[in-house]
Amino acid sequence: MAQGGSTMGEEPGWGELLGAFVLAASIPVVVGGALICALVGLSVWVSSAVRRRPGGGGGGGGGGGAEAVRDPNGPA
Repeated sequence: MAQGGSTMGEEPGWGELLGAFVLAASIPVVVGGALICALVGLSVWVSSAVRRRPGGGGGGGGGGGAEAVRDPNGPA
């Protein structure tokens, strides 16, 4: 029982190969980029919540601004 013609089909051209490669390479780039953006956004959100907390998270309850550094001899 002989088959007529090729069972493999014709080989893809360089354009189709390049398109398949770009499509396959874009999946990990998109997933990795989304993961990095999520981690950066989460870290920024957590650090801003720590800064807004009463007491500042720095010990002493001060805001850590200009009023935290005072001249012991008074104003000049």
